[in-house]
Amino acid sequence: MKTPMNENPLQLLMNPRSIATIGAGNNPMKMGTLHALSILKDGFTGKFYPVHPRDEMVAGHKAYKSVYDLPEVPDLALFVLPADKVPPLLEDFGKIGTKRAIIISAGFREKGPGGEKLEEEITAIARRYGIRFLGPNCIGIINSEISLNTTVMGAKIRPGKLGFASQSGMYVTQALPYLEKRGIKFSKAISVGNEANINLINAFEYLGQDHQTKAIALYIEGIREMPRFLDVARKITPHKPVVALYVGGSGAGARSGKSHVGAMAAPDYLYDGLFRQAGIIRVNSIGELYIFGWMLATQPLPRGKRMGIVTNAGGAGTTIANTVEKGGFEVSKFSDALQNGIKPLIPPHGQTSNPVDVTFDMDMLKLAEKIPKLIMKSGEVDAIILHGAQTSGFIKSIYPHLRDSTDSSLESMLEMFRNDYSRAVSLPFDYGIPMALSTFFGRDDDDVAAAYQDGDIPVFDDPEKVARAMVTLLRYKEITKRKPYVPEDLPAVPKKALEIIELARKNGQESLDEHSAKLVLAAYGIPVSTEKVVSNEEELAKAADEIGYPLVLKVLDPAILHKTEQGFVHLNLKTLDEALSAFRAIRNGAGRKVPVLVAQMVKGEREFLAGAMRYPGFGPCVSFGVGGIFTEALRDTTFRLAPLTDNEGEEMLGDIKAHRLLGAFRGMLAADTKAITSLLKQLSALLLLHPEIAEIDLNPVIISGDKPVVVDALIVLK
Repeated sequence: MKTPMNENPLQLLMNPRSIATIGAGNNPMKMGTLHALSILKDGFTGKFYPVHPRDEMVAGHKAYKSVYDLPEVPDLALFVLPADKVPPLLEDFGKIGTKRAIIISAGFREKGPGGEKLEEEITAIARRYGIRFLGPNCIGIINSEISLNTTVMGAKIRPGKLGFASQSGMYVTQALPYLEKRGIKFSKAISVGNEANINLINAFEYLGQDHQTKAIALYIEGIREMPRFLDVARKITPHKPVVALYVGGSGAGARSGKSHVGAMAAPDYLYDGLFRQAGIIRVNSIGELYIFGWMLATQPLPRGKRMGIVTNAGGAGTTIANTVEKGGFEVSKFSDALQNGIKPLIPPHGQTSNPVDVTFDMDMLKLAEKIPKLIMKSGEVDAIILHGAQTSGFIKSIYPHLRDSTDSSLESMLEMFRNDYSRAVSLPFDYGIPMALSTFFGRDDDDVAAAYQDGDIPVFDDPEKVARAMVTLLRYKEITKRKPYVPEDLPAVPKKALEIIELARKNGQESLDEHSAKLVLAAYGIPVSTEKVVSNEEELAKAADEIGYPLVLKVLDPAILHKTEQGFVHLNLKTLDEALSAFRAIRNGAGRKVPVLVAQMVKGEREFLAGAMRYPGFGPCVSFGVGGIFTEALRDTTFRLAPLTDNEGEEMLGDIKAHRLLGAFRGMLAADTKAITSLLKQLSALLLLHPEIAEIDLNPVIISGDKPVVVDALIVLK
């Protein structure tokens, strides 16, 4: 169930009426003082109570020597002091009734066993008094709705639309000047630190319910409660876009995250699958996280895929067109009527077809307002990108060359070309068509860039970035069209499957033999090859007659896992003599009278893999990809958390690069995708219903005709 906003632990923490600081003094170079000054100087109108054992005044406010001297119970306590000093003071606040805290202090779990013990102590204190806290080892919060900044850096706190939750404090505070230059404004920003009490998922859920937040950006080093994260995401992403940067997928990233906030990292491929399943758009850099999030927060979604491009340079137009087309947009030629409307606004050598190239023209309202308005009014585009709208930055860059040949001062020239861009920046909102600008000038250099940013139009510093950001809008449009998530019941546990697994465990096996594995799969309705187990040549001859040629013979021994590499698999046996020869070769190779599996030779040219495994923090996961001998070479595989729904299974099939192989291909029938989806769905249930299974590997799954058939199976026991 969705947590009501008034029950989310962050609701009171983000909206305190009064704040007490512990660790703030009058030394401006101390962290505690800087945090206090951000609260006081950046617009917070609530009450401020510094607690200090010696100073009578802190930052112009009366200080209190003890928590018990405070004139009222503060809503929020902010700790910036050595880690070992936190527990007794947190207990003091608990005794007077404070229910929310932000523990900026580091030196807890991220520092090893000693710090871990301290973290357990403050967690126990918080539990005893009903305190919910952020941190430790965090940087604080920003709530632009009430002009509250508890971070170490001061900032112009202006109301924004992008919610941000981060496992790194730096990206909430050190990035503030960077964001200011790019016109990006937070609605709320939350640094979660070690997540000892309030975690990233609490922050994610809070932002999902926050009315001010129109899009959410997440910086992730590792998630501990993956099923809960997925559950929260499924509720948020259908109606609010989410972008995420995950940095724990490499060995170095995982080690850094572990030492930084004690996060639990996992391989990239698992997070790729998680984000797809959750409807979250993954980005590749912190810059993309901010600006793509801002794009999603401020711009309407495109109604379709038609892109319009207006530029003052052909190269930029080509770059944008190339990038957006690769991302799924269409850059079609404008109609004659629209081109005829554009022609009077550009030089004779300009281009009107799309991209529109106005070339050099100092009347910037043509590029910024008149031509985009014509294009939007025409109904021929669903999105529009501008490049090169610039005035004061350009004048300032060329003025040194003009100084000796003009009587005009720089100021008079700037005034001569000054324009009102209010109508230009209102266009996307007037017409419901997303728009963004790329320019090599920033807001400090150029009045056009500043006007667009102030009007909540994203401004990018190169053409490719603006194109990729617009593609992100298209990706989210596709997410909103996904079928709603509806949880489904797991199947009943077949008695046959239980009996097979229990017998193997009783025998001390680490895995099931292939035949037993297939019997378990078949009990769940997963299609497997027809086969029999034989122990002598007479049984082999009888089985061959019943199954029919051609045949496959394999050793059947749970201790021999890599049968092909050791010569224990013989394919395409067309006669009894060939089968008998293969049988004897297997026995000779094994050095004992091992059972032999006789199976039908399943015909099919398309081989896939399916699997299930457990990963710490993720729980059971399901995989699907290209199988057979090219599995390792191609590594074309996608993952999801179990259990799967039919819709999620279908999406997995479209994830892999080789998804076209599932369609009609070179005379082959289109694969029965419903049957493959059913296979994946049942496979996902197996690990949930059988905690004694560690891993399942089905490779290859051959498409025979149009149906999937599992021809090799491995089930590893815990």
